[in-house]
Parts: sequence; C-alpha cells; structure tokens
Amino acid sequence: MYAVLITGVLKYILMDWLELRVFYIVSACLFWMIYILKRYRTDKQILQDWGFQKSGFKRTFIFGIPLALLLIPGVFISQTDTSTLTWNLIPVLMLYPLWGLIQQFVMIAIIAGNLGSISSLKLAKNQVIIIVSFLFALAHYPSWPLMVFTLTMEAVFIIAWFRWNNLWALGLLHGWLGGLFLYLVLERNLWNELWTIF
Repeated sequence: MYAVLITGVLKYILMDWLELRVFYIVSACLFWMIYILKRYRTDKQILQDWGFQKSGFKRTFIFGIPLALLLIPGVFISQTDTSTLTWNLIPVLMLYPLWGLIQQFVMIAIIAGNLGSISSLKLAKNQVIIIVSFLFALAHYPSWPLMVFTLTMEAVFIIAWFRWNNLWALGLLHGWLGGLFLYLVLERNLWNELWTIF
C-alpha cells in the first residue's frame, strides 16, 4: 500500500508539476510489472486472483461498452471538429491500454481487492466501489469533466471486476475510452503532451 501511495504522490509531482509524463508513466509501468512478476514467482495463483486471466474477458468488455455513450454528448458540448483527427491518435490508442492496465491493476486488484478483504473494516462491495471510484476521480483533479468521467468509469470497472475478475478487458477499455475522451471531449493530444519536455 505504501507503493500505491508513492505512485499517487509522484503522479502529481512528475506528471502534473514537472510535466515529466513519459518518465513517470514508463517508470510506474516498469515498477508494477516487476512487482507483479516477483509476486507471481512466489505465488502462481496470484495472477488469476488479480484478474490476469482469459476467463470473463468478453463479458467484461461488453459490460463496459455502454461507457462509450458518455463520449457522445461530450463531443457535441466541446464542439470538437472531428475532421481534424490526426495520426498521433493511433499510437495513443495502441499504447494507452498498457498504462490503463497498470492503473486498473493498482486501483482494483490492489486497493479495491485489499479493502474488500480487510475483515476489520467490514466494507460492503458497494462501499468499496464508491471509495475507490472517488479516489480514482481525485487522482484526475483539477479537471472536473475528467473527474466525472473517471468516477463513472471506475465504478463500472470495479463492478465488472467483482463479477468476472478480468483486468485485461478493463485495461483495454481504459486505454480506448480514456484516450478518446481526452482527445474528442477535452481536446487534449496525449501524444504531444508526452513529449512536452523536449
């Protein structure tokens, strides 16, 4: 849990303040992938417990598809000119799912999973969903539209994880829906933002 806290604090320092987005994202992905591999070496069942499995992929993915409907009103409100779509949306949609997978692993498998398993807290699943969704939305402060979107998205994702326990689909949905929301609704070019330091 200390690693989760440090990851969150470094997000505000490296990404939001210093704008070292590439450095932060690559470092966070490498750290958590090493953590996952180390845990797997000592417990072969841990990947399945966390949701790194084939089972439930289709159901989870279909369950998350209606979230795309949130993009439609946002596009009209933002007055985005979809004719100005650029090539760099493609690498974002290809790479963002990996970052989305790591974020969902931390938020759901680590935080939600641990909160739900701590017997002394006696939290119901609905309470875990609300707490973790608000934490994830808070990580996207100060953009209120993004906070509302991520709050809704995370609540749906945690419900899906509790039902079908599949992180692969959630990472993919996070990458695609998040990338499109930022690009079409908030008019943010993530590819260009990654390289602002250069």
